[in-house]
Amino acid sequence: MTMQPTPRPDGLADGAADLLTRASIAAAIAAAHAEAVDRDGRFPEEAVAALRSQRLLGAAVPIAFGGEGASVRTLAEIAYRLGRACASSAMIFAMHQTKVACLIRHGRGEPWQDGLLRRIADEQLLMASSTTEGQGGGNVRSSAAAIEADGAAVTLERAATVISYGAQADGVVTVARRSPEAGPSDQVLCVFLKEDYALERLSGWETLGMRGTCSSGFRLKARGLPQQVLAARYGDIHNQTMTPVSHILWSSAWAGIGASAVDRAQAFTRTAMRGAGGVAPPGALHYARAVSSLKQARALITQALDTFEGAEGDPAALAGLDVQTALTMLKVEVSELAVATVSSALRATGLAGYRQDGDFSVGRALRDILSAPIMIHNDRIVANLATATLMSPVAASLGA
Repeated sequence: MTMQPTPRPDGLADGAADLLTRASIAAAIAAAHAEAVDRDGRFPEEAVAALRSQRLLGAAVPIAFGGEGASVRTLAEIAYRLGRACASSAMIFAMHQTKVACLIRHGRGEPWQDGLLRRIADEQLLMASSTTEGQGGGNVRSSAAAIEADGAAVTLERAATVISYGAQADGVVTVARRSPEAGPSDQVLCVFLKEDYALERLSGWETLGMRGTCSSGFRLKARGLPQQVLAARYGDIHNQTMTPVSHILWSSAWAGIGASAVDRAQAFTRTAMRGAGGVAPPGALHYARAVSSLKQARALITQALDTFEGAEGDPAALAGLDVQTALTMLKVEVSELAVATVSSALRATGLAGYRQDGDFSVGRALRDILSAPIMIHNDRIVANLATATLMSPVAASLGA
């Protein structure tokens, strides 16, 4: 009889414990280099090397393909731990795992895609994301560039607004129009490996925060096999996997950033109280607000995981308006709660937190977390949802 993993109170299976132990090792290395990554605006090479050595880049790949079959819930916990250590490392992990999830859920069963999954697990390949281009910015449901047939091959040329860690990745997963004749929303998901494409830098990445993601703009010129274009409609990939997984993992990374700021606010408040004979400093009430905001964010992520896991095997359920609304709005709500968390932590620590040096500084966390509401702008997301929900009835009771 096959033994099933034992469920734990946190919703993780006991089989995830080893992954989380390895994640903590990688997070410690990420934390040791986070200041230099931010200061120099460089790729967190030490953290990514640690993720590779701990075999976490291929964690979600099914066991049959050499991976460990990690659940989205386990990946979210890893993103949270990395977020507490280094925001850029956490976001790179989240973006990579989102692309791997798309390949697993929508490409598996095709020989070329199966071979790629084996390589991701075996070689710990890092996959970059390219979903925005030109003037469209964060509108990932509209593409300008198209896949074109070229004899026995396919080609793609697109001007990408950003390709996060594009220069450092082993491959890129990108969206394009199905053909030159297709409309902007008739899209496919394509995957190219480093030997398949060339990158021409179009813009740099001199930003307030998240500096280590190295999200420069590039012109991508790719040539590959037709099998490198997933057969599934991108609209289905977007709704069933891209949006829910990215929003859960991004939110987990942002909650981790918030937790790092709360850690410092707590340490400051305890130190100040010891020095004042147990009297709380004036900023203590802001510490309480930071704790509350973080708890709300974590609760929303847990609720979203429950929703996703309850529907992930049922495409019709995943496409339902209530599920789509909950998983889409998760990004909006957690990004804003995370900003509130770090802002409250700053007010709790006062000048000690405002300083760039010292044990209580939250400056880096604040600069990093300010990217959250504008990474695919919250206003765009809410505007799109507003139209979709106009025909939905307003709840008549609390239990409805």
